Amino acid sequence: MRFLIFNHLQNAHDSLRSNRTRSGLTMLGITIGVASITTILALSSGASQIVSNQVDELGGNIAVIRPGQRQAAGLEQLTQVPSQQFYAASTLTDSDIESIGQIANVDGIAPLMILTGAVKGDNEAPKNTPIVATTPELEKVNQLPIRDGQFLDPSLQLNTAVIGPQLSVDIFGTEQSIGKTTYLRGRPYTIIGILERQNNPINYNGIDFDNAIIINKDSGRILNQGVTQIQQINVRTTSVANLGQVITDMNKALLRNHFNEPDFTVLSGEEIAQPTSQLFAAIAGVTTAIAAISLLVGGIGVMNIMLVGVAERTREIGIRKAVGASNGDIVAQFLIESLLLSIGGGLIGYVFGYILAFAISTFLTFDPVFSWEIAGIAVAVSLVVGVLFGLYPAIRAARKDPISALRQYD
Repeated sequence: MRFLIFNHLQNAHDSLRSNRTRSGLTMLGITIGVASITTILALSSGASQIVSNQVDELGGNIAVIRPGQRQAAGLEQLTQVPSQQFYAASTLTDSDIESIGQIANVDGIAPLMILTGAVKGDNEAPKNTPIVATTPELEKVNQLPIRDGQFLDPSLQLNTAVIGPQLSVDIFGTEQSIGKTTYLRGRPYTIIGILERQNNPINYNGIDFDNAIIINKDSGRILNQGVTQIQQINVRTTSVANLGQVITDMNKALLRNHFNEPDFTVLSGEEIAQPTSQLFAAIAGVTTAIAAISLLVGGIGVMNIMLVGVAERTREIGIRKAVGASNGDIVAQFLIESLLLSIGGGLIGYVFGYILAFAISTFLTFDPVFSWEIAGIAVAVSLVVGVLFGLYPAIRAARKDPISALRQYD
């Protein structure tokens, strides 16, 4: 049996080698399809891991509170983009912040009140520039690096702000904007600090801090016509070991404040990254389905070349059957040939897919991810294409009558 399989492999190799150009062009369709899928999955996995890595880099002792109940992951959830508007009807209040502050082992609390509006300096900022109203503890909780100046301070006047480096360039033409005055919704604010450039628009806060301006929470309330609208509360605990108990205590405290109505969600660890991961999973699923069309074309190419091979090797099939080869042997011979085409194209496509993914990542803020799952998908797709599109030609070859096959070229 082992010798028979080896013989089939040798025959398939010789057949493909004798028609190198034709075999190479046939493999090209599989290569393009697998390369496309590999590139998409590698990049989407890299994007999905960004938020998880951020939480780990912060020490893993971060919990995030968002308005609304936890939603089960489904098709509808996958297609929803987490945004400021998603949390527009927030139920989080200043009382919740005070209650959390009384819980043991809480090391920092940073509420996020995200507004949009006209931001002007020497020039006007792009539309929908985020205005983040928060507390001075955001610097510690999120470990925001300050390049120049200082962060918000309760001892300073309300009309002070910290600005992202790119926004500083946009409205002042320079990153050196300490002491300059910017106008938020027509109100003047003095720049007291400039953040370190992060180049990280994808994060668990949903804020591109390079293009944002940060003000005091009380200033945000004034800009929002006296209404506090908290979209998220970030909480840092004293250690990872205390995180579980703090989350339990926060749930109890918030339920008391909300009259036992669970209209909030407390997230930690991988849960914080879930909305972003689901979004990229949805994007990857749609784009992979589109890329699979090229695999269909490649599979049709495999079937076509196999049918040509069956027609060209009719006499060979007749001789094999005449000397005792069974239908199963003929099927195995041509199916192995089809699998060599598809798996060869798949392996080349896998390599080129990662090369393309790393080339694209030079223009992005994250790197592609290597995983056994992606390699498994590439191999599995190649196997399926080889079997699916090679089976019909193989069966057609096996059904040939040996006498008619031998007569065809008499």
